[in-house]
Amino acid sequence: MTDTDVPSRSLTIEWDDPAPGAAQIPAVSGLDYVKGLADGTYPPAPIAKLMGFTLAEVEEGRVVFECRPGEQHYNPIGTVHGGLACTLLDSAIGCAAQTTLQPGQGYTSIDISVSYLRPIVAGSGPLRCEGVVTKPGSRVAFAEGRLTDGAGRLVATATSSLLVFALQ
Repeated sequence: MTDTDVPSRSLTIEWDDPAPGAAQIPAVSGLDYVKGLADGTYPPAPIAKLMGFTLAEVEEGRVVFECRPGEQHYNPIGTVHGGLACTLLDSAIGCAAQTTLQPGQGYTSIDISVSYLRPIVAGSGPLRCEGVVTKPGSRVAFAEGRLTDGAGRLVATATSSLLVFALQ
């Protein structure tokens, strides 16, 4: 088979300007902001559109993202790149931490440690990524995440610490 025999593939990504939603963060609690992301009050983050995941559940200290892996997520060896799993875990952990913040507070990841437990492929079914805060804090928050495949099998886990700071 030559390169000319391989069907072409493409993916078009569209996203909303994130600035108007982000501008609301100083005025609302982290929980209300993340709930607003889930219900469409605020536009989803461009990374969510790019990677193809959605915010499915939100409560204080816990969020769930969902994603259907596809060929566009593949690495050169024919499995989903670990970056998709890491991005889902980092997003779920970060948003879980955000739900514990007061108006005017922000966060950023200090570190993340990911353990990849099994490969993900396009046929793995919808992925479900749960982030849970294990210790909220006014300076540093700690959280963990679990990523499962469509059969409910654990495919990756993560732990993270997040710096909490006042927004300017």
